[in-house]
Order: sequence, then C-alpha cells, then structure tokens
Amino acid sequence: MLLNTLLLALRSIRRNLLRSFLTILGIVIGVSAVITMVTVGNGATVAVQEQIAGLGTNLLMVRPGQRMGPGGGGATAPAFKETDADAIATQLGGILAVAPESRTATTVVANGRNWNTSVTGSTNAWFDTSNWTLASGRMFSDDELRAGAAVCVIGETIRRELWGTRPALGEPLRVKQFSCEVVGQLASKGQGAMGNDQDDVVLVPLRTLQRRVTGNTRVSTLLVSMKDGSDAERVKSSLTQLLRERRKLAEADENNFNVLDTRQLADTLSGTTKVMTMLLGAVAAVSLLVGGIGIMNIMLVSVTERTREIGLRLAIGALEREVLLQFLIEAVVLAALGGLIGVVLATGASMVMAGLMQVPYLFDPSINLLSFLFSAGIGVLFGYFPARRAARLDPIEALRHE
Repeated sequence: MLLNTLLLALRSIRRNLLRSFLTILGIVIGVSAVITMVTVGNGATVAVQEQIAGLGTNLLMVRPGQRMGPGGGGATAPAFKETDADAIATQLGGILAVAPESRTATTVVANGRNWNTSVTGSTNAWFDTSNWTLASGRMFSDDELRAGAAVCVIGETIRRELWGTRPALGEPLRVKQFSCEVVGQLASKGQGAMGNDQDDVVLVPLRTLQRRVTGNTRVSTLLVSMKDGSDAERVKSSLTQLLRERRKLAEADENNFNVLDTRQLADTLSGTTKVMTMLLGAVAAVSLLVGGIGIMNIMLVSVTERTREIGLRLAIGALEREVLLQFLIEAVVLAALGGLIGVVLATGASMVMAGLMQVPYLFDPSINLLSFLFSAGIGVLFGYFPARRAARLDPIEALRHE
C-alpha cells in the first residue's frame, strides 16, 4: 500500500512539474543557504585559527601601555630595553625564545623602484618566536647583530615589488639614508588574521634599526615564545612580576605594559566567527519556513482541485488514513526533493565561495544531513493540515464539487 501511495504522489508531482518546482524553490534556497553559510563560516574559523597560529607558537606579545591599540597608554608608558629581553630569557622557566622588536614605516628603494613598507629590527630569535622560515639565504651572524651591520632579510612581497621575478640575494636595498645587503629571503606566509600582508616586511638587526633609522634604543615589543607544555598562566604571572620589578613599579601601581596571549586572541576571533556563522545560518533557515508555507499553500490548492478525485476514492472504499497518507507523502516528497537539490547546490556554492574568500572548504556531513532531514520535517509539518482536510471530506459533497 505504501508503494502505491508513493507512486500516486510522484504521478501527481510529475503532472504539474513547473508548479512543483516553484513550490520547492523556497526549500531549495533555504537548504542551500544554510549549508553554504555554515560551511564557509567553518572554513573562515579554521583560516583565522591558522593565521593566528602563524604569528607564533605559544606566543606572548608584551607592549608598553595598559592595553593594546590606540589610546592604550603606549605614548606615555616607557618603552622596553634590549636587556629586558635578555632578563626574560635567562630568569624565567618555560621560555623557548625572546625577541626584542622595534619597527617603523619607511620607503625602501632598489632596482630603480621604491616601496612603502614596515622595517623591523630584531634578533635571530625573531624567526623562532614568529614562526618564520627562510626560503633562501641566511640569518644574521653574531658579529652583524653586535655591530649593527648593514644587512637585511626581506619578505616575498618586497622581492616581488622591487625585483620582479629576479632573485634578491646579494642585492643592495636602500632603507632611508643607508644601504643594506639582502642576505636572506623569508618563506611566504600570505595574508594575516587582520587582513595585513605578512610578507611585506624588511628585517634588519635591532641595533642597525636603532642607530641608522630611529636614532634611539627603544624597543616597542617583546615577543616571548613559550615551550610546548608550559603553563601559560604561570609564565604570564612570572613575566608580569619580573617586568614590574625591572620597571620599578610600586605594589599599588598599575602595570604600564600589557601581555597578549595569541591563543586567547585565536579563541576570541574563532568564537566571534562561530557566532556570526550561527547568526547567518539562522537567518537563512527562515527561508525554509517560507518554503514550508509555500508547500502548504500548494497542497491546499491541490486538495481543492482534486476534490472529486478524493470523493471518488472515498466512495469506492478508500480509508481516510490512506487519503491522508497520500497527500502527506506528496508533501514530504516535495520537501525532501527540494532538500536534496539544495544540498547539491550548496556543495557547489560552498566550493566557489571558499575559493573566492581563500578559506579552506570543509565538508560537514552533519549540517548536510540535518538540513535534509529538516526539509523533510517541514514537509510533514506543513503537509499534515492539507492532508487531514482531504481525508475528512464528505464523499457525497466531494462528488458534487464542480
């Protein structure tokens, strides 16, 4: 009986193909929108986590001021010194590497071209704390670091903009009033979590930057990389206590520096991305309800159009539950078909959007299955009332219907 009822439902759908397609269009759009938003959102979350991880492994960023960003007190708080980095590396446990960092924006010139970029001064520990590797060339020697030699390591963007397709190793690069030799090229990292180009960087020894560019010995940031398995809270507590002592802060004084844990930043950004994904998915799910209302509307029209057919079936012995089941299955088949088409469209749309947004495509079987089952449930929910109305028709009145 169930097979016959299913065949009757499919025959009725095929009899009005265009109307059936327009009926399920809302379900198709709803399912594809929900799956696409959630899939792309999950990919964006993973991309943010990977980009934050690219900043450094177990990285703590220490800067002057009571908080990060503009107005954080960085202008009035004293800067760090290179000896602060040495003290952290030698006096605290669980530390992998500490890199003092200072940077300034300037114009670099080479090969008859110029480019506005950020010049960073640091030590070789900078490569470890920030997860940088060399594509070619070498790091700075100890003698170059001590003497503030005119050498530099450049990112891929600098090489591309100033030398095109040519290699840059051994070439001179003018930074402000002095010229430095390119001794290394960094492996490309691409876009950062904040949308910045991580490869747009020129690295010189810290003392080179201080003596030849900024003219002072200030250090704007301390990059502290912790060992794997270290207790982050204990390390941050010890780091804070050490810096308070070195900056001669009284017990009642507030910290005039701040410590940012990149893992906390990753968790915060990932949480924000997930909330936005859920919000967009919820908005897209509204169209599923609209599609369900469309199915109910068309089923009510179908009951009215087929009143004589229903009356004839009831008159020759069909049971009410059989008529109810026929129209209910018809509604469920419409909704499930719309859900299936929506899943297929969402797969293609997710791949395209992930490519355009440069985030990984992550197939999530749970959201695909859940969306399909939800669309079928919509068919049951909104198809039951028209089906019950058809089953309760009076056979005599139905046969008289024009």
